This record gives sequence, C-alpha cells and structure tokens, in this order.
Amino acid sequence: MDSFVKMVERRELKIGVIGLGYVGLPLAMEFASAGFDVVGFEISESKIERINRGENYIKDVDNDKLARFVESGKLTATSDFSRITDCNAISVCVPTPLSKMQEPDISYILSATSEIAKYLSPGTLVVLESTTYPGTTDEILLPALSQNGRKVGVDFFLAFSPERVDPGNDKFFTRNTPKVIGGVTEECRKRAVYLYTQVISEIVQVSSTTAAEMVKLVENTFRAVNIASVNEIALICHKLGLDVWEIIDAAATKPFGFVPFYPGPGLGGHCIPIDPLYLSWKMKSLDFHTQFIELASEINRGMPLWVVSRVEGLLNKCLKNITGSTILVLGVAYKRNIDDVRESPALEVIKHLRSLGANVCYHDPYIPSCIIGKFENDETELSSQELTQELLNSADVVVCTTDHDDFDWSFILEHANRVFDARNATKGFESDKIERL
Repeated sequence: MDSFVKMVERRELKIGVIGLGYVGLPLAMEFASAGFDVVGFEISESKIERINRGENYIKDVDNDKLARFVESGKLTATSDFSRITDCNAISVCVPTPLSKMQEPDISYILSATSEIAKYLSPGTLVVLESTTYPGTTDEILLPALSQNGRKVGVDFFLAFSPERVDPGNDKFFTRNTPKVIGGVTEECRKRAVYLYTQVISEIVQVSSTTAAEMVKLVENTFRAVNIASVNEIALICHKLGLDVWEIIDAAATKPFGFVPFYPGPGLGGHCIPIDPLYLSWKMKSLDFHTQFIELASEINRGMPLWVVSRVEGLLNKCLKNITGSTILVLGVAYKRNIDDVRESPALEVIKHLRSLGANVCYHDPYIPSCIIGKFENDETELSSQELTQELLNSADVVVCTTDHDDFDWSFILEHANRVFDARNATKGFESDKIERL
C-alpha cells in the first residue's frame, strides 16, 4: 500500500478508463484535472478521433479543458488495448443495456474484462463502474483476472464503484457526487478509496463489491417504483376529473412524510428504466419474484401508449381522426436540457402515433436527428424541424414530451391549435388550447 500511495501522491500512477461515454469521459477528465496521465480506451473510432483532436461530444464536459489536456498529453484516446499494460489503475465504464428479452446484456463488461486479463500488469487496481446485477464483480471479473495464478489482493486489486452520473445536472457532477466503493478484499477497497479520494469530494465505503452493486440498483429501483406510483396516480386523477399536478403540488407542502415525484410520458435514460430489471433478473435465478419492480416496469412502459390515447381523445373532441392528422412532438431527449435519447419515451410515443397513421414531426434543439425504432418492420430517421409559426399552425396537436427550457411557451401557445402537455411545461399558462397529462 505504501508504494501505491507514493505513486498516487507523485502522480506517477497512470490511469486507464475503458469506455468514454457519459460516465467514462467525465471521469477521465477528473483524473486528468488532478494531474494524472490518463489513457481512454474506446471501440468507437469516431470518438477516439474527436477526443484526440480535442473535440468534445458530451455536454457535461468542458471543451477548453478537454483540448488543454489532449494538447498537454494528459489525456489520450485509443482502441489499442495492449496499452492496458502501461496502466496502474483501470476504471471500467462500459454500457450495460438490456437485451430484447429484457435480460442483462453484460457483453461489454465481458469484452473489457477479457482485454484487461490479457494485458494486466502486476499490482494493477481494477474498478468496475458499470451498473450491473449483484455478484457480477465476484462472479465475472474476479475469476477472469485470477487466471495464470494471479491472486486478488496481492497480484491485482479489484473493486466496484457504481457510477452516479446525472447528465445535464448543473449542481451535482462527477467530483461532488458521493462515491460508493466496495472491494473484493480490504486491501482492494483501501486502494480504490485512496485513488478516488484524489478526484471525488466524498467517499462512502461499503463491505463488499456485491453491496456496492446493490446500492446502485436500490437507488434507481426507488425512483422507478415511485415514478410508477405517481404515473398511476395521474391515471386515477384523470378518471376522477382532477388535475394531478395540482394534487402533487398541494401534497408537497407537507413538511414531513412526503417526497414529490412527478408523472410523465414514461421513463428514459441509461439507468432508471433498466437497472431495476437487472435486480429482478438476478432474483429470478434465486426463485424470488420481485413484484414491485415488475409492476412498476409495466406501469412505466405503458405511459407512452397512454399519452397516445390521450392525444387521440383530444383529436376526437375536435371531430378529427388520428389517421392523417399532423402531430408535432416537442422534445425527444429523455429529459430536459440534454442531448440523449437513450430509452426516451418520446420515441415510443412517435412510434405509436405513426403506427396509427399520424403524420409526425418533431422539434428538439438538442437532438438534430434520431432513429425511430422498428414498429411493424419500419425504421425511420427523423430530423428536427425549425419551430416556426407555420410549423405550429400546420399541426393538429402539439405534444410536449420533453420540457426543455428553450421552449418559448408564449410563442407556442399563440400559434398552436391544440397542445397536449405530458410534462406540465405549460404550468402558469391558462388556455383552452392546453390539455395536461
């Protein structure tokens, strides 16, 4: 440990970050900011080329800083995994999506682990940050890295520290978000804690890698279940002729025992729609049925279709059929003020509207184009349209699925024929044109 501490203090430790997406690139930037030399490993040649030109592709990363780090040699990107040999610490930040069967896809973790095992140098610290099911670090990484007689805690060190990235959050980012860390051994944990203390303001230590893996799943299961609950409340309020937004705002005035969550067109992003299902999948292997998780997932997955049914009802009130109607969707990012469409419910809304024969276009200042997934063997690329008076006038209904701050609602309401607001973006505006979720 003493030699490890000295290498960290002298900034002689070379850091490798595998995966330069929304998690890996900001982390690599923090290590570089702290004075470490960082090698970023990527399979996307376009990302590698852009980083090595000093060009940023992630909104939360400072462009000027990135350019300075690249120019000074503090940060380089490569697809040459043999350079893992030069690294003394490696953070794995690769995607962990769900398969079409709603099962964990850990193929990126397996691929990264295979490369690390091939080029692992003695004494290297490996930290998995990718969200995954409890037991992955011990069951997948540990055996792979223990090949050729290597012993964990002696020849290499292994820990898990779940990423807690919230894209677009201007208050909490990599450095000031508390970091949970669990190690395979006590020495593994100590080394991971000491290294991350250099770049993260607060470290939370837990007893094992499995505990750390579970922490991340609990965090996002909590959100998924509560969002599902309030989505169901929205359906109930609609049946009762009540304004769900009024109800929640009033309930939120209680100073204890209530935390406000808000309904919407469905869940999106790289965590909340996916992570709880990792836990559900794991528990099925132990013959345990996660009823809350699966019910919450069912409710949340049903919200895009509920939005479509409300839009269809709004058109029917005006004696219009959804088939042949023109519908303008405002916002396709999965949440406000970001350029990310992963698991975005807006894409599902568009897909269902198109399947019913509607002519659908969209406007999103953050998403210049997007692919609408297959529905009845149809896959289409749409481009964002300029939000003009003519575009608003031409739409039978404007549907707000993402409440970007850029939207000028005074202008929109002046020129739109009807608005269905799934995000309460029109709060404070009173108009007969508006119908809210």
